[in-house]
Amino acid sequence: MGDVISSHLDEAKREIITARTGEVMREFGRLYEQQYAVALFNKVRFDVEGGGGPQQQLLHRKIPLDKSIFSGVLSQYLEENKKWRNRFFFVPGSYSISYYDNKVSHDRGLHPKGTINCAGYKVLTSMEHYLDLISHCLPDVKAKVGTSPFLKCATQFPLILWHPYAHHYYFCVGTEKEQQKWHAVLQDCVRHTNDGLSEENKVQTPAFTDAVRLYRQVQGHYGTWEMMCGVPSQILSNLVMEGLLPELRELISPRLRGKLHERQRTWMLISDAVYSLVQGQCQAHYEVLLQKCEATCSTLEASIRTDMDQIITSKEHITSKIRAVILPKAEKLLKVSIEPYISSILDALMEPTSRGFSEVRDVFFRELVDMSKNTLNDSNKETIAQHMEKISMLAFHPVKMQSCYEKVEHLSLEGLQQRFDVSSPSVFIQRAQILMREQMDNAVYTFEQILHQSLESQGTDEFCKIIQRCQDRVIKKFDYDSSTVRKRFFREALLQIFIPYMLKQLSPSCTSELPRFQELIFEDFSQFILVENIFEEVVLHSVMKDIMMAVKEAAVQRKHNLYRDSIVLSNSDPSLHLLGENTIDWAREYGGDQEEADRAGEGTKGGEYQKKRRMKQVVSMIQVEGSLVLPNESCVEVSGMDKIPERDEDVEKDGGGEENSDGKALPDHNGSANAKISENTLDLFNGSVMQKEETKPEEQGEFPVKVESATERVSATEKDKSEDSHQVVEDQPPSIQELLEEALLLPSSVKENPSGATDVASQSPAEVECDVSPSPHGDSGFQSSTGEGVDVAPSRAAPLPTEEHPEVKEKNAATVPEAEIKSTDPETADQ
Repeated sequence: MGDVISSHLDEAKREIITARTGEVMREFGRLYEQQYAVALFNKVRFDVEGGGGPQQQLLHRKIPLDKSIFSGVLSQYLEENKKWRNRFFFVPGSYSISYYDNKVSHDRGLHPKGTINCAGYKVLTSMEHYLDLISHCLPDVKAKVGTSPFLKCATQFPLILWHPYAHHYYFCVGTEKEQQKWHAVLQDCVRHTNDGLSEENKVQTPAFTDAVRLYRQVQGHYGTWEMMCGVPSQILSNLVMEGLLPELRELISPRLRGKLHERQRTWMLISDAVYSLVQGQCQAHYEVLLQKCEATCSTLEASIRTDMDQIITSKEHITSKIRAVILPKAEKLLKVSIEPYISSILDALMEPTSRGFSEVRDVFFRELVDMSKNTLNDSNKETIAQHMEKISMLAFHPVKMQSCYEKVEHLSLEGLQQRFDVSSPSVFIQRAQILMREQMDNAVYTFEQILHQSLESQGTDEFCKIIQRCQDRVIKKFDYDSSTVRKRFFREALLQIFIPYMLKQLSPSCTSELPRFQELIFEDFSQFILVENIFEEVVLHSVMKDIMMAVKEAAVQRKHNLYRDSIVLSNSDPSLHLLGENTIDWAREYGGDQEEADRAGEGTKGGEYQKKRRMKQVVSMIQVEGSLVLPNESCVEVSGMDKIPERDEDVEKDGGGEENSDGKALPDHNGSANAKISENTLDLFNGSVMQKEETKPEEQGEFPVKVESATERVSATEKDKSEDSHQVVEDQPPSIQELLEEALLLPSSVKENPSGATDVASQSPAEVECDVSPSPHGDSGFQSSTGEGVDVAPSRAAPLPTEEHPEVKEKNAATVPEAEIKSTDPETADQ
């Protein structure tokens, strides 16, 4: 293939590539230097004057988790020999994929065979979709279509990484379930690497984005740009390729030979070679530019701080002059072409985004409910550590978060994209998904800190109650922050849609009048005051009032559970921000005995072992060496490895436990058997590893606590009512609320029964005192995952007569009691 590339990319064409890259970078560099000074002025002014806005309620994780995301074996297509080969893939916390010949090479610390930066890629699961995309790479070429397929996949479950300029990667797996999981992982890699510009850098990032936007506007491109993804060198390469590739296509495509698929394949190889060459040159140019700007930073900042008041006064004077010229035209355009569409576009943004954030809330809530259930009778430190290690990485679990991401993927701006030059809604979809992951991680981190503080002061005796109190605090804060984040996202999205359109309409008539205003600016201040930026600010403020009003009205009308702007929780929990900022190592603090054993067993390996131990894998699916990948599964779960449970179907399929050769259920890793829970309850709480098969106490190694009924003989009328009520319940499927009461509120209902009909002496303290209820709706209006507007009634039930239902009594002898308990109080029974 090297000969093919070199024959088409001769010295003349390489000179064209270098010349075009240099032209783009020189123009970009001029714009970047201008915007760098303006961004520095804005930062210094913000530092001096401060900014308003609602205060964030949830804590933010400042020290990132030491984690890996995923590892396993995929079958990869090798273009050099046109064969499929199994490779071991490792996805670290940086989301830069590395692949090796096998797992042994990775474990030995050898250099990977290659790495994949997923910025700008699309993950495809259909060969038809892929062929449709590559058919556009040579649109004007006419050639005979070959009878042989472009690429023969080894299985019917492909995974393809497609890029408009860079190299394409082809993988396949053996089952649809694996394809879905790998697809979620690869999508997460794309989502993370696309967000390559750090928001923490208040000077370089805004200067870079404004320079790119202004450069594209000069070229006539005003709308959103899908390829604004990755690190600066990748974005600049995309900027160069946007104009360079069509020019090269006209020169090279007539010289391509072969059938259509062969020409397309050759062109993709040429495009990849050009992209690599351009990226190297852009990286070198950008580093020089950055050093030049950084060298002048201290001088510029000193000038800004010295003349801050004069610069602000001069800018306000120029702004008033430009506003008088621009505002009448902007308001006319706004009234005719913008205002009629604000509400419809806002609704299109709000519905899928709010459903996604609501799903984030529900996933978080279900994980806490699952932990409460699993620690109901066993709340020792080791069990707590196991569950908290899994929950701490919840936001980075691509499979668990996939249901949240899928909600917002339904966002569609169909019918409005052409009018407002929106190339694709993917820009807004990925931004919303990133915000969702941040909110999940903030909620998890806040819960960790509050729970850790509560356990240190109160111990683990009433662990269920502690979880409930911490959960209520975090859910309330999440609802408030979710509303704030979504409103800010809606405002930013509307501005990204409307401002480019307004600038495109106003620029022809307004830009010619701007140079005369530049003469009014003092030369010493000309670096920090640019009339082009003031023009855009005037346009922005003209539409901002209507956007703010539309979002405010949506909040006042309680649309999609948004808080009103008047609701401010600035000091609702002042002690929260006094908590420590360090990441809690639950395994070290609460799994002390095992930690000491591990340390003693490792001897002199010490630091290296501890480093590996701290590296948690979010999704523990690793291929067992020596096993076949095709046509069987390409990755299997590793026994005993810390992981977050997968989706409901994974739990239902696996049954939540292992079986020995006799078909008997084995106890879980901590030596105790899990309680039997109905399949509906498993589906509700999503991921609790429970045994489906009913086992005997002798086989489990321990005897579960049995609840005995101590009720006296009731009257025949009351008994008939109880039987009739029980029959009605049996005929109808249990509701979500009843499942919660069965799984979680059973001890609470027994304890609070005023009639004293149930003997609570035989119950363990954890069962009697535990009070885990669904999270409150709060002011946000979010419905919890337990039902639609159903209130919990903990004391509405008492146990049924065991002599009339022997099957219930038999189950109670083998498992933790979970039958629905009916109240013997006549008033409660009538209800």
